[in-house]
Amino acid sequence: MKKLAIVLLHFGYWAMYLFLLMVIVLLMIMPQLEGGKPVQFQGIICFFSAFAIVPALLSFYSFYTFLFSKFLGRKKILQLIVYGILVSILSAILGSLYFYISNHGRLISINNSHEEDYIFIGIMAFNALLNGIIGLVMRGFVTSYSDIKLKEDLNKKNYETELALVKSQINPHFLFNTINNIDVLIMKDPAQASRYLNKLSDIMRFMLYEVKTEKIPLTKELTYIEKYIDLQKIRSSNPDYVSYTVQGDPGTLAIAPMLFIPFIENAFKHANNKKTENAIVIRISIEKEKIIFECENHYSRDAETMPDQSGLGNELIKKRLALLYPGTHTLNITDHDNSYKVKLLLENAH
Repeated sequence: MKKLAIVLLHFGYWAMYLFLLMVIVLLMIMPQLEGGKPVQFQGIICFFSAFAIVPALLSFYSFYTFLFSKFLGRKKILQLIVYGILVSILSAILGSLYFYISNHGRLISINNSHEEDYIFIGIMAFNALLNGIIGLVMRGFVTSYSDIKLKEDLNKKNYETELALVKSQINPHFLFNTINNIDVLIMKDPAQASRYLNKLSDIMRFMLYEVKTEKIPLTKELTYIEKYIDLQKIRSSNPDYVSYTVQGDPGTLAIAPMLFIPFIENAFKHANNKKTENAIVIRISIEKEKIIFECENHYSRDAETMPDQSGLGNELIKKRLALLYPGTHTLNITDHDNSYKVKLLLENAH
């Protein structure tokens, strides 16, 4: 939600609140006005400021800012109730203190009775609690509206991104080479060819159906990557030119689909000298609610094999990460000594 709309929302609420107070004041002083008696407007304003405005403001914005983000946003309901009551009481005490100071040491009660003061403070605390609850509701509305708008924006921007993502993976060049390699294997080793054909079928099924969801289990993403690497390996007589390791247990972690494959695809596209070991090194480390993806490939500095903005392109990948993992990811890309390295850290993965 835009800041102007939030300001207008707050202004509208307090305008209605003050209007209600004015109505109450007019109803209270109406008999005096009809009887021609003088009205102490300064005292009335001071009283209602301390009784209804100061505690309301303090409680409303304490709930709106601190208590919402600290407790309600984290679904700590019991702590929210306890701290909400404490904030309401404290707001009432501060309101009575304001009245005491502004009235040169006078108590709130008309008869200077401590018992009446306690009653007034209780009413002030209740009013502060009501305003605090309204503050929570308003903050929840603003947050929900912002989340809905963000999700709509994410879906809108992701449509083009995911379309480009799918197109980049279902490319004729990859399919053509893979099918040709399987075709060659059919005569040499039918059983092996059948296994590779099944892997290609699984990859196609994954790309056509799994990418439509917002998140998929990390185990599915890892399976897809493993099959993709296996299909790439049959294009070389040296399978050891690729090093792929996964450390940790994926458990129930979930990520956006095909998040790592653009970097892996780029590595295969630009890696040179497939006769050497570890021409491509891919590591995925899984920790508690944290995933670290690393991909490195060696290349020659000529126009044909230097890494470029192929596939999705780094800018498009960065935009997708910013939309899907705002503030919870770190992407570092280095290009040094004929080595292209990518390190992606995802935090709070669940």
